[in-house]
Amino acid sequence: MNNIKSWIGDFTGIVVGLIALGVVAGVVFGDVPFVGGIAANFSDTVNMLGDAGAVGALVLAILVGLYD
Repeated sequence: MNNIKSWIGDFTGIVVGLIALGVVAGVVFGDVPFVGGIAANFSDTVNMLGDAGAVGALVLAILVGLYD
């Protein structure tokens, strides 16, 4: 069971790193074919949370808590 948890944690770390790389590549190089619209999707998500007000802040806090 610990092996599976370790594998999932490693995979999650890789995915988060790739998403961060995609956001940076999208900002620096514009629309990169590999990363597609990651930066646009990220900004849409941030705008959506901002429009939701307190509920959006609560959801963001829960997601950050789940990630940690």
